Amino acid sequence: MRLSESRREFLRFLAGSPLVALPGFASGILAELCAAERVRASGEPQEDAFVLKSADQALDVMEFETAAKKALPPAHFGYLATGVDDDGTLHANRAAYARYEIRTRRLAGAGKIDTSVHLLDTTWRTPIVICPVGSQRAFHPEGEIAVAKAARAKEHLQILSTVTTARVEDVIAARGAPVWYQLYATDVWDVTQGLVKRAEAAGCPVVVLTVDLPSNSNRETLFRSRRVDTRQCSGCHEPGLVGQLHHAPMFDKLDVSKVTRIDAGELSWDFVKRLKDATKMKVFLKGIVTREDAEVAVLNGVDGVIVSNHGGRAEESLRSTLESLPEVVAGCGGKIPVLVDGGIRRGTDIFKALALGATAVGIGRPYVWGLAAFGQPGVEAVLEILSRELATVMKQAGTPSIPQITRNSVALRPV
Repeated sequence: MRLSESRREFLRFLAGSPLVALPGFASGILAELCAAERVRASGEPQEDAFVLKSADQALDVMEFETAAKKALPPAHFGYLATGVDDDGTLHANRAAYARYEIRTRRLAGAGKIDTSVHLLDTTWRTPIVICPVGSQRAFHPEGEIAVAKAARAKEHLQILSTVTTARVEDVIAARGAPVWYQLYATDVWDVTQGLVKRAEAAGCPVVVLTVDLPSNSNRETLFRSRRVDTRQCSGCHEPGLVGQLHHAPMFDKLDVSKVTRIDAGELSWDFVKRLKDATKMKVFLKGIVTREDAEVAVLNGVDGVIVSNHGGRAEESLRSTLESLPEVVAGCGGKIPVLVDGGIRRGTDIFKALALGATAVGIGRPYVWGLAAFGQPGVEAVLEILSRELATVMKQAGTPSIPQITRNSVALRPV
């Protein structure tokens, strides 16, 4: 980050210098960089910057971010982009992957690649899981339904958010198979129990209790984006938590008048036991990031964990999920599956997470970028790119199947 800022300062200096105008002083790439810096410094949009016009043009999943930003109102994109405080934990999630190298192998006979993984009682074609993201119709009119159709087309596991903008029954119908259900526990047990019973009745085999959002968080990037959004939003956003829940289909027919919070601030291991006793669904915990909590999760009969810090949106710990992954894997001792999310943008990232012990990996922002830009085709393209990249690096590393990706497949880069 310091190198990047130094580069910008240097280009800013050059761009403002009258020497740039002299014949032969700045040509080719240098001239283009100086021109781009002048535009950036002015705050004016770069009209000639390439923006995807269709999903099939994308070279990598990051290109969907620019397309999504262009397609969305500022506040909606800000909701998706934000971290906490200075967004340090959000950036740490991404930066952690650069700390590992991939140890490529030669003459390993990795011709046919098998990316399938076994998770609970199901074999999935891919280790890439579609993580829960709320309010998806804020990004595209078809929201979670478009994502479910993409998950069906590409054969991915989908986890549905408590604050989905589509009914769980409709999402399962569009997916053509059960989805997992992510649970925000409310401070009213009858409401929480109602959510769980509805998910179970719809056919969800797993409930994923979110424990990585202990309180409201200071999402400054979101708050700044709201300041520049001039739309009148009162029609979609009623004031207060109860008003918000009125727009969430999963809370239909539930009395939410006494609900004051839907975060994990008051949860304890006693609540985990109560949840397990209240449902036949398998229970996963999303947000376990230490060995100690992983060990306690196993002792409490949890069926699996997801190493997550809410995409850097929960607290400014500055600790990435990839850094947390090895100790959580050790704490679980191979007794339950361990998933990880946060910062995954490349097939090489997926490979590294699997090498450090993850059973599967989750993505959030990338598929929503695709959704915002192009709907179902955008989601499918994101899934296809990541799957293709994973298969490529597996071949390069001499690991034709997921179980062959081990800790020996990666090495820490020298400091």
